[in-house]
Amino acid sequence: MEDTLIYNYQRPSALIKNEASEELFLSRYSEIQKNTDAPCFFWGDVCQPFILARCLITLSNIVKSSFNLSPFQMALLKDPIVTAGNNRLRFEGFSHCAGVYARVDVIPEGLHGEFMENGTTNVDFNQPMITALGSIRPNERIMLSVGEKEVGLYKEEKKVVERKVPLPVKWIKGLSTVQIYLSQSEKLHCFNKIQTQQLFRGIPKGAVKSDYYLIIRGNKPMFSPVKSADAVCIGGLHRLRLLEPLLPYIDQMNVFPHSDMQSTTWQLYMGNIRFSFSLSRDSWRGFSGEGAVLDSLIDDISDEWIDALDKYAYANQFFNPSAFALDENISLQKTDNLTGRLAAMGLLGYDLDENGFFYRRLPFKLERIIGLNPRMKSAEKLIEEGKVEILNKTAARTEARVEGTGVHHTVIIDPDKERCTCEWFSKYQGERGPCKHVLAVKKLILT
Repeated sequence: MEDTLIYNYQRPSALIKNEASEELFLSRYSEIQKNTDAPCFFWGDVCQPFILARCLITLSNIVKSSFNLSPFQMALLKDPIVTAGNNRLRFEGFSHCAGVYARVDVIPEGLHGEFMENGTTNVDFNQPMITALGSIRPNERIMLSVGEKEVGLYKEEKKVVERKVPLPVKWIKGLSTVQIYLSQSEKLHCFNKIQTQQLFRGIPKGAVKSDYYLIIRGNKPMFSPVKSADAVCIGGLHRLRLLEPLLPYIDQMNVFPHSDMQSTTWQLYMGNIRFSFSLSRDSWRGFSGEGAVLDSLIDDISDEWIDALDKYAYANQFFNPSAFALDENISLQKTDNLTGRLAAMGLLGYDLDENGFFYRRLPFKLERIIGLNPRMKSAEKLIEEGKVEILNKTAARTEARVEGTGVHHTVIIDPDKERCTCEWFSKYQGERGPCKHVLAVKKLILT
């Protein structure tokens, strides 16, 4: 670590010296660029540096965890996505298996500094940064910088700077699904500090392979292996232990189950800092493969609309689909699909307390949306090859036949349910998004 404290943000000389090679490296990932002369998004201090440090260490531990991957796969780790803008900072990350999502939100009241530009970056938190965070004492003053290509921590006479790294494709896919799940979640429980600590003491030892349920008995929340009315189903309950280091510092915890129990989100409140923690339905299931956004990709949306919105919007700005529909004189269905496409690209996050989407800018080309969703790509291929035949279509019901490998699948779509005779549908019953045959039929009847 360098023994220099800099209060005027500067680009390090090493970065300038190697700019040509670094730009060549990053150009593969930073495919959407915003025209800006400001290399720094935020420069200032935070009101609760000790709590923020504990949150960022926990976030880093989550990123370094996995519940279904080999040690070799675990070696390919990336750390937080950092978004600065709208007078707030957000740090996001996934476990490497993409089954756990976490976000640290520092709201405007928790920051003293200047937002010189809006933007998003993705950096590694290596051991020097973790060590520096771990050494922060209560009420100690630190300075934080978030730039286009780096995040810096400035403390006493020391500084640690982490450089921008590529954003894993699995994270982009996970970001899309988890935000849709968050938007379909409602707050069910609010627990104080004592209730939360008592609840976590009831987590069974070791890896929990069967489902557990969050129930209320009297005024006391507890985890039970037995399902009851109004219980919240939790798969891979042992993953909640990642939150234990933060429990001594919380004011309260809210629980947000998904409407179909496809995820649960546990939100910790610590003054001006919120820590959101989402679990996929099972420990072996990652958010990146759930297919929650596929229905939104069926109806084609103009790339010009998406590109225009991307250029217009700024980081952490809240996105209101209904207001956008009124302003642009388009149907609510179109804006719902636009929301789905933006989420599928990783451009939208969801804030549970604000009950709305917020905007972020991530590095990828618009045409990569389909490439990140192979089921949609396969559905389009079925249509192109003429393997989809509509047998009967009315206003209320569609029946179709789709050619498979040595077999024909029957697809039925009605207002109540979508059905297909393929193995995918038989296995998941639509819980992990529609199969490629259903997608192909729905896309064909809309064109």
